[in-house]
Amino acid sequence: MPATLKIWHPFTNAALDPAPLHVVRAEGVWLHLADGHKILDAISSWWVNLHGHANPRIAAAIAAQAQKLEHVILAGFTHDAAEELAERLRKWAPPNLTHMFFSDDGSTAVEVAMKLAVQHFSNSGRLEKKEIVALEHGYHGDTAGAMSASDDSPFTEPFRSMRFPVHRVHSAYCYRCPVGLRRESCHIECLDQLAALLEERGEQIAAVIVEPLLQAAGGMIVHPVEFLQKVRKLCDAHDVLLIADEVLTGFGRTGKMFACDLAGVAPDLMCVSKGITGGFMAMGVTLCDEYVAAAFNDDNRSHTFYHGHSYTGNALACAAANANLQIFDDEPVFDRIANIARITSERLLHFAAMPQVGDTRQIGTIGAIELRADDAGYLSAMRPKLYNFFLERGVLLRPLGNVVYVLPPYVISPEELHRAYDVIQEAIETLF
Repeated sequence: MPATLKIWHPFTNAALDPAPLHVVRAEGVWLHLADGHKILDAISSWWVNLHGHANPRIAAAIAAQAQKLEHVILAGFTHDAAEELAERLRKWAPPNLTHMFFSDDGSTAVEVAMKLAVQHFSNSGRLEKKEIVALEHGYHGDTAGAMSASDDSPFTEPFRSMRFPVHRVHSAYCYRCPVGLRRESCHIECLDQLAALLEERGEQIAAVIVEPLLQAAGGMIVHPVEFLQKVRKLCDAHDVLLIADEVLTGFGRTGKMFACDLAGVAPDLMCVSKGITGGFMAMGVTLCDEYVAAAFNDDNRSHTFYHGHSYTGNALACAAANANLQIFDDEPVFDRIANIARITSERLLHFAAMPQVGDTRQIGTIGAIELRADDAGYLSAMRPKLYNFFLERGVLLRPLGNVVYVLPPYVISPEELHRAYDVIQEAIETLF
């Protein structure tokens, strides 16, 4: 008899990490385990869940769609659920974004955006504009192109030879300012590096890609709104496209529907995923403006965007996304978001005064606590200690090395949210 086929779990070392916990069902913010215990999901299961696990409205929409059409090739075909989603996104997306391309997840949405940017200029006869600029501490996914745009890290190191070169410029990491200034008195001088690069190589650069206002996997780094606003102005000055990777920040996480809304910035391309289906189905969407799309619409067959995925525009995923957006229309979702933000702000004030804490950061529903560490970074020895401590107390939190963050579903109650922060406080006081 062959050996049992074993599941290879992501971001897991089977020789070092504990055995996976077996979830048999979930409801709201709670994961129910096979052994009878339950875990408070304080990170929305890797940032995807918006309205609670097993939300009945989204589940019913998927079931109803499955009775009509589960999937059809989107090349040469369309269907009601996809057309409805285009109309629903039109309500929320920046008005200049007039075209949308479906893919499978956040990483592939980023791949689409970078390919669109480069081919836009190629189709326009400007073959030299093909370079990409990305930020330090950035993370855009694990496929080859998205990994190339991501900063050097333990995630990317084994694949150095597979990554294409990008220009890397300073991020607005105010706690660890790359130019040695303080936010209270600076004028966003960290952008001088990008300004100089665009002045020198603007004729060769196709796009700048950013995670607007929040670099998530890089340590929940919150940027001043002025940073994004000035990036937009620099791109405009050099005819460089701005790609906003809103894979995490979209659908209310930052307090507005999209992070770009907070800064009053309209990107040329925008990538969305994670929360688009409320956490039920895998889906990615790349939106772009008419300027980008126009370069693909002519009688030259070679100007076609030859890119696609087998499950592009999957009808079940579209149905989930439509139900998710209907919840935004029908229920007080932004009131829930405001309540999470208020409690988070109150709790972070206490953490900021703790000697073990170097910095606290918040944007909308997301609160982050950066602990002082000699080995700061994703591989900090603090991480496994914290992670195990949290699970032993029934809370799912996955620290980014020495950075602990809370990113809950919007249906979390005040008591449940305080429980998450209480466990963090207990861990800091007990372990360090």
